Amino acid sequence: MSLLLSSNAALAEALGLRPDSEVLALALTHSSYAAEHHVASNERLEFLGDAVVDLAVADLIVREYPDLDEGASSVTRSRVVNEASLARAATRLELARYVRIGRGVRKEQGLERPSLLADAFESVVAAIYLERGYDAAKTFVQDALREDVADASALRDTLDPKTRLRQWAHARGLEAPVYEVVGEGPAHETVFRATVRVGDTVFASGRAPSKKRAETLAATNAWEALADA
Repeated sequence: MSLLLSSNAALAEALGLRPDSEVLALALTHSSYAAEHHVASNERLEFLGDAVVDLAVADLIVREYPDLDEGASSVTRSRVVNEASLARAATRLELARYVRIGRGVRKEQGLERPSLLADAFESVVAAIYLERGYDAAKTFVQDALREDVADASALRDTLDPKTRLRQWAHARGLEAPVYEVVGEGPAHETVFRATVRVGDTVFASGRAPSKKRAETLAATNAWEALADA
């Protein structure tokens, strides 16, 4: 899906939203821009969108891949619902063209950051959910990530990322992976950041609304980094 559009109104139309959608404008407002202009950011929408994406991908897996058991389904979802995958989806949708960022982030080429792109994707999903309902948001997510789910399910690896990383370390005589988790944000919408290390080496990190999922994302990112090394 290519959105060769030149304005938020055109983007809104492509997403089935009102041309003057305030919730879409909010979804495209990064915290750096919000701080400079004293307006609200998309962080709360990101929180909501994360949950919608998770459910929509799980729904797709259950409906279209009935031969995957619970373990394989969980691994498939973790391979799709993560920062790298969602950033690629945002890139395919050209969302970076519409995200409002602060001057400092722009100077640092922040629109190329996977974390910023993934957050924008989740925030746009939340905007669709709030304005058009869950079914529309689910369709958007599944259309955007369908090929990613197909690729992930084809790997047929039933081991969850944390188990795979632990076995990798054990096979090399290394210490078991250790996860350090910290909460960020207010208590009612805390986002957890997990960092995984083996010995003194930090491998990767992951952010999610729950400690368990943050650890899983950290392990997934670590495993992908090892595979690319």
